[in-house]
Amino acid sequence: MAISDVHETSVAGDGANHSSLRRRHSRVASSGGNMFDEAAASAEAVMIDSSGSDDSLNERIGAAREEKVKEKQKQKEEDRKPPDHASRNEVQDGERAAAGDNFTYRASVPVHRRIKDSPLSSRNIFKQSYAGLFNLCVVVLIAVNSRLIIENIMKYGWLINSGFWFSSKSLRDWPLLMCCISLNLFPLAAFMVEKLAQKKRISEPVIFLLHTIIMTGEISFPVLVILSCDSTFLSGLTLMMVACIIWLKLVSYAHASHDLRSLSLSIEKGETLPNNLNMEHPYRVSFRSMAYFMVAPTLCYQPSYPRTPSVRKGWVFRQLIKLVIFTGLMGFIIEQYMHPIVQNSQHPFKGNLLYGFERTLKLSVPNVYVWLCMFYCFFHLWLNILAELVQFGDREFYKDWWNAKTVDEYWRNWNMPVHKWMVRHIYFPCIRHGMSKNAAVLIAFLISAVFHELCIAVPCHKFKLWAFIGIMFQVPLSIVTNFLQKKCKSSMVGNMVFWFTFCILGQPMCVLLYYHDWMNRHREHN
Repeated sequence: MAISDVHETSVAGDGANHSSLRRRHSRVASSGGNMFDEAAASAEAVMIDSSGSDDSLNERIGAAREEKVKEKQKQKEEDRKPPDHASRNEVQDGERAAAGDNFTYRASVPVHRRIKDSPLSSRNIFKQSYAGLFNLCVVVLIAVNSRLIIENIMKYGWLINSGFWFSSKSLRDWPLLMCCISLNLFPLAAFMVEKLAQKKRISEPVIFLLHTIIMTGEISFPVLVILSCDSTFLSGLTLMMVACIIWLKLVSYAHASHDLRSLSLSIEKGETLPNNLNMEHPYRVSFRSMAYFMVAPTLCYQPSYPRTPSVRKGWVFRQLIKLVIFTGLMGFIIEQYMHPIVQNSQHPFKGNLLYGFERTLKLSVPNVYVWLCMFYCFFHLWLNILAELVQFGDREFYKDWWNAKTVDEYWRNWNMPVHKWMVRHIYFPCIRHGMSKNAAVLIAFLISAVFHELCIAVPCHKFKLWAFIGIMFQVPLSIVTNFLQKKCKSSMVGNMVFWFTFCILGQPMCVLLYYHDWMNRHREHN
């Protein structure tokens, strides 16, 4: 009892001083000075000891002091705590560095802990991001070509002459314009045929005959108009491309409508369709769906398409500006570089072969630029602008054809609208009729070669079959690149062969051939 009373008396007697010292100690602690904290703690201990406190009181004060130290350490840790998105290692490193306990960067700590490859090594080269190097290449490309353009203009002057594209004869190309407008009558005729077929007023053989007549007339009419008029090359090329696009659309419309009609008839008879066939779109002839198909950036008909919710007018305006800029750039390269080169050249298959090869190589670089500008203007800018205006949703107009390791892969990725049309209306119908895959591919290349020849030879008024031969040459080239790809797996040998044949030899050679045929025709007329 006596010991207990003494303890209570001591604590009670020193309560005021103890609380005062505690308040002073808390104020000193809040000031953040470690030296002041130690002095305050020492003063507190001395005053308590001088007041006659015993061991129990010292234990309590020591416990309180330890609790305060823990609170201060906890507060410091919270202040040093990094944001939530920091990684676990960063959190630990930050805590150790702030606590003065950073053992990570000591001189004896190993810095080489595991096996690593250089970023440009064969095992890592395709795992790295080369955005910075790509930017460097763009900057160097712009700088080098800007210097070449300035040097060319200083040496040869301004060589742009619109006579090759537009001349006084362009005003006399109105028959081609009228022909282009009148081509809209052929889709209307095809719609009327399908309307009669829906009402079952004509039989299937008659439907096939009428569609064949419509398609033949649609492609023959512009050919006859161009050949009968002394039109400019650009006017004839534009008309032929429009005519070929409409012809492909008419084939798809007739073929898809026939298939929908057959499926609908099978359902009416109670026949069970295979699991892979589903009538997503019932057979019905709609002028609205036909009209939308004719303006949509696709060659494959279906009654409805994925649509976007609205038209982005600002986006369309920006793409139109890009279209004007790159079209102008393409025309500049043609007139300032390509035209002088072909003017000073000979026919590739006549005269000095070594000189012809030199002209072909010199033409290859501007030809690549023109080809890339054409791809960007048509397949990216124009088709996306058209898709945005009509709210067409599926905008996969091309894939990464530039990474193609074989010729087959290039043709599958280069022009997706035509590829989908070929697969849907040529390749698989041939397979279903018992043909082999190689025969179906050969027929697809044959049709492509015919249309390439029409689009180039008709405006030139010369049928030399250079474009036809160039497309059909893709068949043996495809075999070669497939062989190289099998032999050299995981390599870009096939891609290098593709770039060399297309951009270094193939296209420049065709440009020279058709140019000299064009000029020979003009000399004959004069």
